[in-house]
Amino acid sequence: MSLDDRNYSEKRDFIRMQVQTRAILEHAGQRYPALCLDLSSSGMQLETEAPLTVGDRVRVLIPSEHSALKGLEAEAEVIRIGEADGGRKTLGLTVLSMR
Repeated sequence: MSLDDRNYSEKRDFIRMQVQTRAILEHAGQRYPALCLDLSSSGMQLETEAPLTVGDRVRVLIPSEHSALKGLEAEAEVIRIGEADGGRKTLGLTVLSMR
């Protein structure tokens, strides 16, 4: 990580947790498998094959692996799209609300 990258990451308002867990992305009545790469209280980054564009609103479900804990459910908006391996996309999402 370069000094500029470190300075930028330290300016974030919320700490991002690296999670690498499966997720379900819902948009326009369709469900797509996704991988949640990181998560904070204000956003998340997913990797998926879902055909989305910047500005799309989505629902993200991250099931809990523990029966005693409820999974995460969030309404979010796509604010960034990047390229990943194998034709997949990385999505930068801002969280609009959590349930």
